Amino acid sequence: MKKCTSSGLHWCLLIVVLCCFACHGRGKSTVKPPEKPKEKDIVEQPEALNVSIGRNLQSALEFILASGGVLNDSIDLAKDSLVNNIYQKRNYEPVWCSQEKWLPLSDSLFEFIGHAKEYGLFPADYHYRILKNIRTQTTEDSLAQKDAALWSRGELLLTDAFFSMCYDLRKGRLPNDSVTLRKDTMTTRSYLNLFDSLQLAGDVARLMHTLEPKHAAYDSLKSGLKKLLRSMEPLRRYTYISYPVHISAEYYNNLRQRLFEEGLMASPRGNMDTTVFKTAISRYQKLKGLAETGKLNANTANSLNNTNWEKFKRIAITLDRYKLLPDSMPATYIWVNIPSYKMRIVDSGTVIMESSVIVGQPKTRTPLLTSNVANFITYPQWTVPWSIIFTEMMPKILASTDYLRKQNLMVVDKNDSVMNPDSLNWRKYNKDNFPYLIKQRQGDDNSLGVLKFNFANKYMVYLHDTNARWLFTKENRALSHGCVRIKEFMKLADFLVRNDSLRFPPDTLRSWISRREKHVVSGFPRVPIFIRYFTCEAKNGSIKFYDDVYGEDRILSQRYFDNKPL
Repeated sequence: MKKCTSSGLHWCLLIVVLCCFACHGRGKSTVKPPEKPKEKDIVEQPEALNVSIGRNLQSALEFILASGGVLNDSIDLAKDSLVNNIYQKRNYEPVWCSQEKWLPLSDSLFEFIGHAKEYGLFPADYHYRILKNIRTQTTEDSLAQKDAALWSRGELLLTDAFFSMCYDLRKGRLPNDSVTLRKDTMTTRSYLNLFDSLQLAGDVARLMHTLEPKHAAYDSLKSGLKKLLRSMEPLRRYTYISYPVHISAEYYNNLRQRLFEEGLMASPRGNMDTTVFKTAISRYQKLKGLAETGKLNANTANSLNNTNWEKFKRIAITLDRYKLLPDSMPATYIWVNIPSYKMRIVDSGTVIMESSVIVGQPKTRTPLLTSNVANFITYPQWTVPWSIIFTEMMPKILASTDYLRKQNLMVVDKNDSVMNPDSLNWRKYNKDNFPYLIKQRQGDDNSLGVLKFNFANKYMVYLHDTNARWLFTKENRALSHGCVRIKEFMKLADFLVRNDSLRFPPDTLRSWISRREKHVVSGFPRVPIFIRYFTCEAKNGSIKFYDDVYGEDRILSQRYFDNKPL
């Protein structure tokens, strides 16, 4: 009896398993991928065209959503979900065209896309060439005017272009970084509402402007870009030449290509003939008024890279950097721009003070940060960071402890007791084993100078005076270990205590400094400080470019813009 029961159970289990496999197989076979949309769909009756466009829109969107945004080799929608939402909500009725004509709103959007460069954008990112081709066909070709599939593709591309432009004008194309402050309040519903607003108001430019940063400097830079674009020939891509040179086949290929672009080489390909290169470089240097060395030096590389193409990309990057700032800046703030070597105090939208600054070297960069200046100290002491102790000071201390005395440096233990440097076995210490601090006594020869401004940050950097004020005469002022040295340090101090004349009557700070007294000054309203990296700005109606001292623009350009179609 047990055997029969067991056998019956085995048969039952087998039947269940077979049924599962059969059901699974049937489930797979019934899920068919959407059919590829028609390339052409000629409709002879004009009154039936809109209905056919709707059918084509539905079938195209089903295919696009199933294929990750791709319709064919030339059409890839960046915002396919938003596009689908628009047409699904409208029962797949066309929104940009009607009865073999493009509506005026589509003309406005197409024109706006054509002027995308004036916003630091690339028309190709918004399907400009394909749209132009479709619009030409549907306007000039009588057969194309009846092609519902062609009209539907134009519809999809315009809607995708609209959402992509909204996104890029609002957020930019750069990823958020450690100092991004603009909060992204735009949801899917927000973008869909923008589309509805456009249909109601019918003003593309005004709606797009509502998405842009509300900063006067952004508007000024954009105006300068528009002026620059009008004054130059159509943008043309040029090969970028890296410098300092790393000799390689890639370097020679790039240099040959770049010289070919200048008309100084017969072909962009060929053997690496040093004589030919030297002759071409000499000719270029002569044409540009540079010293004729026949070799690629810094000045020649900078000149080769000083093209309208590079300028446009740097402006585009800077415009996008404004999109990482908060929607509105504080009423009063300190702005340090690393590439310009300048610090500004802005009060109620007006620059009330500007000072030259010295920033970190490329190997010891000044960090980007946002904080608040909380206090400042007259005649400060400098506690040397460990990175400086072990990368710069230790070899000199090992050679002779007299180095410490000459630099007015003292070694202190955890109780702040001063140690005799000659009594220490310096050779046994390293960055993992050093139970002391090295401090520089206050005074005119202190590296911090006579004033230090403190603000909370994880990098242990601050603003300060310097004992090497002659360095402010240098053009390249990326010279520090990371802190920002200020030329007009007294003007900054005066500004911070400007509203507290009871505690700080005129000349109080200068009296302390003249008497070499140490004081910690606090209690004034904290002033926000922004340390940023903007390599260009509008000045006196034109655009001023600054050296890309840390190579940040070059990295972003390579990653996001170098291969953009023009």
